[in-house]
Amino acid sequence: MGTPELISSRSPRVAAARRLAKRNFRGKDRRFIAEGPQAVREAVAHRGPDGEPTLVELFATPEAATRYAGIVEAAQAAGARVHLAPDTVLAEVSQTVTPQGIVGVCRFLDSPFEDVLRARPRLVAVLAHVRDPGNAGTVLRCADAAGADAVVLTDASVDLYNPKSVRASVGSLFHLPVAVGVPVRQAVAGLQEAGVRILAADGAGDDDLDAELDAGTMGGPTAWVFGNEAWGLPEETRALADAVVRVPIHGKAESLNLATAAAVCLYASARAQRAAGGCRSVTPN
Repeated sequence: MGTPELISSRSPRVAAARRLAKRNFRGKDRRFIAEGPQAVREAVAHRGPDGEPTLVELFATPEAATRYAGIVEAAQAAGARVHLAPDTVLAEVSQTVTPQGIVGVCRFLDSPFEDVLRARPRLVAVLAHVRDPGNAGTVLRCADAAGADAVVLTDASVDLYNPKSVRASVGSLFHLPVAVGVPVRQAVAGLQEAGVRILAADGAGDDDLDAELDAGTMGGPTAWVFGNEAWGLPEETRALADAVVRVPIHGKAESLNLATAAAVCLYASARAQRAAGGCRSVTPN
Protein backbone atom coordinates (compact mmCIF):
# COMPACT_ATOMS: atom_id res chain seq x y z
CA MET A 1 0.00 0.00 0.00
CA GLY A 2 1.47 3.33 -1.07
CA THR A 3 1.66 6.51 0.93
CA PRO A 4 -1.45 8.64 0.28
CA GLU A 5 -0.87 11.94 -1.50
CA LEU A 6 -1.67 15.33 -0.04
CA ILE A 7 -5.01 16.59 -1.35
CA SER A 8 -6.08 20.22 -1.89
CA SER A 9 -9.35 22.04 -1.27
CA ARG A 10 -9.89 22.20 -5.06
CA SER A 11 -10.11 18.41 -5.31
CA PRO A 12 -13.46 16.97 -6.45
CA ARG A 13 -13.11 14.46 -3.58
CA VAL A 14 -13.10 17.30 -1.05
CA ALA A 15 -16.11 18.92 -2.72
CA ALA A 16 -18.00 15.60 -2.66
CA ALA A 17 -17.29 15.13 1.05
CA ARG A 18 -18.10 18.74 1.90
CA ARG A 19 -21.59 18.52 0.44
CA LEU A 20 -22.51 15.68 2.81
CA ALA A 21 -23.16 18.37 5.42
CA LYS A 22 -26.59 18.72 3.78
CA ARG A 23 -29.28 16.10 4.23
CA ASN A 24 -30.48 16.09 0.62
CA PHE A 25 -26.98 15.31 -0.64
CA ARG A 26 -26.52 12.61 2.00
CA GLY A 27 -29.70 10.99 0.80
CA LYS A 28 -28.74 11.29 -2.85
CA ASP A 29 -25.24 9.90 -2.37
CA ARG A 30 -26.20 7.51 0.46
CA ARG A 31 -23.05 8.64 2.24
CA PHE A 32 -22.41 10.38 5.56
CA ILE A 33 -19.50 11.79 7.53
CA ALA A 34 -17.96 10.17 10.63
CA GLU A 35 -15.46 12.31 12.53
CA GLY A 36 -12.76 11.55 15.05
CA PRO A 37 -10.67 8.46 15.75
CA GLN A 38 -13.35 6.56 17.70
CA ALA A 39 -16.05 6.87 15.04
CA VAL A 40 -13.64 6.22 12.17
CA ARG A 41 -12.16 3.18 13.93
CA GLU A 42 -15.64 1.70 14.31
CA ALA A 43 -16.49 2.53 10.71
CA VAL A 44 -13.36 0.72 9.48
CA ALA A 45 -14.39 -2.42 11.36
CA HIS A 46 -18.02 -2.32 10.19
CA ARG A 47 -19.45 -4.03 7.14
CA GLY A 48 -22.92 -3.73 5.70
CA PRO A 49 -25.45 -6.55 5.22
CA ASP A 50 -23.96 -7.13 1.78
CA GLY A 51 -20.51 -7.64 3.29
CA GLU A 52 -19.13 -4.46 1.77
CA PRO A 53 -16.99 -2.15 3.96
CA THR A 54 -18.87 0.79 5.42
CA LEU A 55 -15.93 3.19 5.23
CA VAL A 56 -15.26 4.23 1.65
CA GLU A 57 -12.96 7.22 2.06
CA LEU A 58 -10.67 8.71 4.69
CA PHE A 59 -9.21 12.20 5.07
CA ALA A 60 -6.47 12.79 7.63
CA THR A 61 -3.90 15.46 8.36
CA PRO A 62 -0.30 14.22 8.19
CA GLU A 63 -0.08 14.55 11.98
CA ALA A 64 -3.28 12.57 12.56
CA ALA A 65 -2.20 9.94 10.03
CA THR A 66 0.90 9.37 12.11
CA ARG A 67 -0.94 9.40 15.44
CA TYR A 68 -3.64 7.04 14.19
CA ALA A 69 -1.47 4.97 11.87
CA GLY A 70 -3.33 1.79 12.79
CA ILE A 71 -6.65 3.27 11.65
CA VAL A 72 -5.13 4.51 8.39
CA GLU A 73 -3.55 1.13 7.67
CA ALA A 74 -6.80 -0.70 8.45
CA ALA A 75 -8.72 1.68 6.17
CA GLN A 76 -6.28 1.04 3.33
CA ALA A 77 -6.47 -2.70 3.91
CA ALA A 78 -10.28 -2.51 3.74
CA GLY A 79 -10.08 -0.80 0.35
CA ALA A 80 -10.98 2.75 1.40
CA ARG A 81 -9.44 5.67 -0.48
CA VAL A 82 -7.10 7.48 1.91
CA HIS A 83 -6.11 11.12 1.46
CA LEU A 84 -3.71 13.27 3.43
CA ALA A 85 -5.00 16.81 3.83
CA PRO A 86 -3.79 19.99 5.51
CA ASP A 87 -5.74 21.42 8.45
CA THR A 88 -7.46 23.93 6.17
CA VAL A 89 -8.94 21.14 4.04
CA LEU A 90 -10.00 19.08 7.05
CA ALA A 91 -11.79 22.16 8.37
CA GLU A 92 -13.84 22.26 5.15
CA VAL A 93 -14.83 18.60 5.36
CA SER A 94 -15.33 18.52 9.13
CA GLN A 95 -18.57 19.56 10.82
CA THR A 96 -16.95 20.42 14.17
CA VAL A 97 -15.43 23.65 15.45
CA THR A 98 -12.23 21.87 16.48
CA PRO A 99 -11.61 18.96 14.06
CA GLN A 100 -9.60 16.02 15.37
CA GLY A 101 -7.71 15.60 12.12
CA ILE A 102 -9.42 12.46 10.82
CA VAL A 103 -12.72 12.23 8.90
CA GLY A 104 -14.36 9.26 7.22
CA VAL A 105 -16.93 9.07 4.44
CA CYS A 106 -19.24 6.12 5.10
CA ARG A 107 -21.98 4.26 3.29
CA PHE A 108 -25.47 4.38 4.78
CA LEU A 109 -25.86 1.45 7.16
CA ASP A 110 -29.50 1.46 8.32
CA SER A 111 -31.30 -1.87 8.34
CA PRO A 112 -34.74 -2.64 6.87
CA PHE A 113 -37.36 -2.75 9.62
CA GLU A 114 -38.32 -6.23 8.44
CA ASP A 115 -34.81 -7.44 9.25
CA VAL A 116 -35.09 -6.02 12.77
CA LEU A 117 -38.32 -7.96 13.30
CA ARG A 118 -36.94 -11.12 11.73
CA ALA A 119 -34.15 -11.16 14.34
CA ARG A 120 -36.77 -11.48 17.14
CA PRO A 121 -35.42 -8.60 19.25
CA ARG A 122 -35.78 -8.56 23.02
CA LEU A 123 -34.97 -4.90 23.67
CA VAL A 124 -35.63 -2.06 21.23
CA ALA A 125 -35.58 1.73 21.50
CA VAL A 126 -38.12 3.50 19.28
CA LEU A 127 -37.50 7.21 18.73
CA ALA A 128 -40.83 8.79 17.85
CA HIS A 129 -40.85 12.53 17.11
CA VAL A 130 -37.30 13.00 18.43
CA ARG A 131 -36.05 16.11 16.65
CA ASP A 132 -32.76 16.99 18.34
CA PRO A 133 -29.85 15.21 16.62
CA GLY A 134 -27.70 15.22 19.76
CA ASN A 135 -30.46 13.52 21.73
CA ALA A 136 -31.00 10.94 18.99
CA GLY A 137 -27.33 10.02 18.97
CA THR A 138 -27.14 9.90 22.75
CA VAL A 139 -30.20 7.63 23.03
CA LEU A 140 -28.64 5.36 20.41
CA ARG A 141 -25.48 5.24 22.55
CA CYS A 142 -27.57 4.42 25.65
CA ALA A 143 -29.36 1.64 23.77
CA ASP A 144 -26.02 0.19 22.69
CA ALA A 145 -24.65 0.34 26.24
CA ALA A 146 -27.77 -1.33 27.65
CA GLY A 147 -27.43 -4.19 25.17
CA ALA A 148 -30.46 -3.33 23.04
CA ASP A 149 -30.95 -5.36 19.89
CA ALA A 150 -32.04 -2.47 17.67
CA VAL A 151 -33.08 1.16 17.45
CA VAL A 152 -35.95 2.42 15.30
CA LEU A 153 -36.26 6.06 14.20
CA THR A 154 -39.76 6.92 13.00
CA ASP A 155 -40.45 9.05 9.96
CA ALA A 156 -41.15 12.01 12.27
CA SER A 157 -37.70 11.89 13.85
CA VAL A 158 -34.39 13.52 13.00
CA ASP A 159 -32.03 12.24 10.30
CA LEU A 160 -29.88 9.43 11.68
CA TYR A 161 -26.92 10.67 9.63
CA ASN A 162 -27.02 14.27 10.83
CA PRO A 163 -23.40 15.01 11.82
CA LYS A 164 -24.49 15.85 15.38
CA SER A 165 -26.32 12.51 15.69
CA VAL A 166 -23.30 10.60 14.42
CA ARG A 167 -20.95 12.41 16.84
CA ALA A 168 -23.30 11.97 19.81
CA SER A 169 -23.50 8.22 19.20
CA VAL A 170 -19.71 8.02 19.78
CA GLY A 171 -19.39 5.01 17.50
CA SER A 172 -22.51 3.18 18.72
CA LEU A 173 -24.12 3.84 15.33
CA PHE A 174 -21.89 1.05 14.03
CA HIS A 175 -22.75 -1.45 16.78
CA LEU A 176 -26.43 -2.32 16.42
CA PRO A 177 -29.11 -2.38 13.73
CA VAL A 178 -30.95 0.89 13.19
CA ALA A 179 -34.12 1.17 11.10
CA VAL A 180 -35.14 4.62 9.87
CA GLY A 181 -38.22 6.31 8.43
CA VAL A 182 -40.72 3.83 9.91
CA PRO A 183 -44.20 5.25 10.63
CA VAL A 184 -44.86 4.93 14.34
CA ARG A 185 -48.01 2.82 13.85
CA GLN A 186 -46.11 0.42 11.63
CA ALA A 187 -43.26 0.23 14.13
CA VAL A 188 -45.55 -0.55 17.06
CA ALA A 189 -47.72 -3.01 15.14
CA GLY A 190 -44.73 -4.88 13.75
CA LEU A 191 -43.06 -5.18 17.12
CA GLN A 192 -46.27 -6.31 18.80
CA GLU A 193 -46.77 -8.98 16.14
CA ALA A 194 -43.22 -10.13 16.89
CA GLY A 195 -44.19 -10.64 20.53
CA VAL A 196 -42.64 -7.45 21.88
CA ARG A 197 -44.39 -5.50 24.64
CA ILE A 198 -44.60 -1.77 23.92
CA LEU A 199 -43.89 0.67 26.75
CA ALA A 200 -44.29 4.38 26.10
CA ALA A 201 -42.02 6.50 28.29
CA ASP A 202 -43.93 9.55 29.51
CA GLY A 203 -43.64 11.67 32.64
CA ALA A 204 -47.43 11.65 32.96
CA GLY A 205 -47.75 7.88 32.53
CA ASP A 206 -50.25 5.94 34.62
CA ASP A 207 -47.72 3.20 35.44
CA ASP A 208 -44.60 3.66 37.53
CA LEU A 209 -41.27 2.16 36.46
CA ASP A 210 -40.52 1.00 40.00
CA ALA A 211 -43.91 -0.70 40.21
CA GLU A 212 -43.29 -2.45 36.88
CA LEU A 213 -39.96 -3.75 38.17
CA ASP A 214 -41.44 -4.84 41.49
CA ALA A 215 -44.23 -6.69 39.70
CA GLY A 216 -41.69 -8.65 37.65
CA THR A 217 -43.41 -7.76 34.37
CA MET A 218 -40.40 -6.43 32.50
CA GLY A 219 -38.46 -9.61 31.83
CA GLY A 220 -39.93 -10.27 28.40
CA PRO A 221 -39.19 -8.69 25.02
CA THR A 222 -39.75 -4.94 25.33
CA ALA A 223 -39.69 -1.86 23.12
CA TRP A 224 -39.51 1.58 24.71
CA VAL A 225 -41.07 4.44 22.76
CA PHE A 226 -39.47 7.83 23.44
CA GLY A 227 -41.06 11.09 22.35
CA ASN A 228 -40.25 14.67 21.55
CA GLU A 229 -37.89 16.57 23.86
CA ALA A 230 -40.34 19.41 24.52
CA TRP A 231 -43.83 17.93 24.39
CA GLY A 232 -43.33 14.20 24.86
CA LEU A 233 -45.59 11.72 23.08
CA PRO A 234 -48.87 12.69 21.43
CA GLU A 235 -51.99 10.99 22.73
CA GLU A 236 -52.40 8.91 19.57
CA THR A 237 -48.94 7.43 20.07
CA ARG A 238 -49.52 6.80 23.78
CA ALA A 239 -52.72 4.95 22.88
CA LEU A 240 -50.75 2.46 20.77
CA ALA A 241 -48.64 1.28 23.70
CA ASP A 242 -49.37 -1.63 26.02
CA ALA A 243 -48.52 0.64 28.95
CA VAL A 244 -47.47 4.26 29.49
CA VAL A 245 -44.70 4.33 32.08
CA ARG A 246 -43.22 7.23 34.02
CA VAL A 247 -39.79 7.31 35.64
CA PRO A 248 -40.43 8.18 39.30
CA ILE A 249 -38.97 11.46 40.55
CA HIS A 250 -37.96 10.91 44.15
CA GLY A 251 -36.25 14.29 44.59
CA LYS A 252 -37.26 17.83 43.73
CA ALA A 253 -36.27 17.83 40.04
CA GLU A 254 -39.16 18.72 37.79
CA SER A 255 -38.28 16.10 35.17
CA LEU A 256 -35.52 14.19 33.40
CA ASN A 257 -34.22 15.03 29.96
CA LEU A 258 -34.85 12.61 27.14
CA ALA A 259 -31.46 10.89 27.10
CA THR A 260 -31.38 10.43 30.88
CA ALA A 261 -34.90 9.00 30.97
CA ALA A 262 -34.04 6.68 28.07
CA ALA A 263 -30.95 5.40 29.89
CA VAL A 264 -32.98 4.69 33.04
CA CYS A 265 -35.72 2.86 31.13
CA LEU A 266 -33.40 0.81 28.92
CA TYR A 267 -31.19 -0.25 31.81
CA ALA A 268 -34.26 -1.19 33.86
CA SER A 269 -35.36 -3.52 31.07
CA ALA A 270 -31.85 -4.88 30.60
CA ARG A 271 -31.63 -5.66 34.32
CA ALA A 272 -35.05 -7.32 34.36
CA GLN A 273 -34.29 -9.44 31.31
CA ARG A 274 -31.02 -10.67 32.79
CA ALA A 275 -32.35 -11.43 36.27
CA ALA A 276 -33.43 -14.98 37.05
CA GLY A 277 -37.15 -14.98 37.71
CA GLY A 278 -37.59 -11.32 36.79
CA CYS A 279 -36.52 -8.26 38.73
CA ARG A 280 -38.67 -8.16 41.85
CA SER A 281 -37.98 -5.83 44.72
CA VAL A 282 -36.36 -7.36 47.82
CA THR A 283 -37.26 -4.37 50.00
CA PRO A 284 -39.53 -5.48 52.88
CA ASN A 285 -43.00 -3.95 52.92
